[in-house]
Amino acid sequence: MKIVLVAGARPNFMKVAPILAALHARRQTRPDLCVLLVHTGQHYDQAMSQDFFDDLRIPPPDINLCAGSGSHAEQTSKVMVAFEKVCDAEKPDWVIVVGDVNSTMACAITAKKMGIRVAHVEAGLRSRDMSMPEEINRLCTDCLSDLLFTTDTIACENLKREGVPEEKIHMVGNTMIDTVVRCLERARSLPLPSGLENGRFAVLTLHRPSNVDNHETLADILGAVSTISERIPIVFPAHPRTAANLAQNGYSNGSHLQVTKPFSYLPFLGLVSRSRMVLTDSGGIQEETTFLGIPCLTLRSNTERPVTCQVGTNILVGTDPARIREVALSVLNGFRRRSSVPDKWDGHSAERIADTLVQ
Repeated sequence: MKIVLVAGARPNFMKVAPILAALHARRQTRPDLCVLLVHTGQHYDQAMSQDFFDDLRIPPPDINLCAGSGSHAEQTSKVMVAFEKVCDAEKPDWVIVVGDVNSTMACAITAKKMGIRVAHVEAGLRSRDMSMPEEINRLCTDCLSDLLFTTDTIACENLKREGVPEEKIHMVGNTMIDTVVRCLERARSLPLPSGLENGRFAVLTLHRPSNVDNHETLADILGAVSTISERIPIVFPAHPRTAANLAQNGYSNGSHLQVTKPFSYLPFLGLVSRSRMVLTDSGGIQEETTFLGIPCLTLRSNTERPVTCQVGTNILVGTDPARIREVALSVLNGFRRRSSVPDKWDGHSAERIADTLVQ
């Protein structure tokens, strides 16, 4: 039995690491099991690729497609052409794709057209916002997949409503939380950036084009954040796309808002896990903060992870400056949502995936 496991972008690495470990562990009882890790190279620079492999203790990929950047169409096509050659040479029984990046959809389409079974990890997430490239990737990948591994019951219901047979759907939990469980102690042992104290700072992340490519929206968010930073120091690890727009618009650090280079996985997890609150437009951070019990203000009008709002610590605040300030200051004044951790977010999701596949 040969399985090809695909990783392409930063969020994929945290989801792939525990799956790879779980599948390798199954080789003790299934010596015929062969697992190949393919890195598409969608994120290929040191800060956003190799450092994450080192932090997560993932072995070097067996194959690197070196797709690189480009428009959505260019990147998708480069991955498809290169991955077709891999599938032709390796002839896997299964291709496992994770998340919702361009590599996810590209490899799912390629494998399915070649008659190879596809498993999608993190299936069934829906924002209902077709302006998000990730939503298109999710819909296409789920439609093609033979096994759909979901993080929560909401995702399961989404798939059922779309006509996916129940026997294809397996609620396994969240492999990103597996990685948090594995790495949290190491992450918290790392020193915080100079001048920060446990629970006495906030973290900001921004990377979505709708937030960082629009000058007015970015200015509104930063204006609200600047006000909040008068109450609490804020660390802002700037995604390369965001950093370029900040420089173009002449933005400079404030006295309590510190813009930094991106962190690799362990330092960033250590930072978030010891923060007072997080402001973000990321999907994965909504999940991590829910598990960690840290208030999360999501700077979007929708989320594909509604379970983090229903039972977790996440609050959708959009990009209206007044709303951002209002909710952030209420958190700093002591407001705290009653929250819990979703079912099966217990650090064993990858084991459930491995068991299902080898059975």
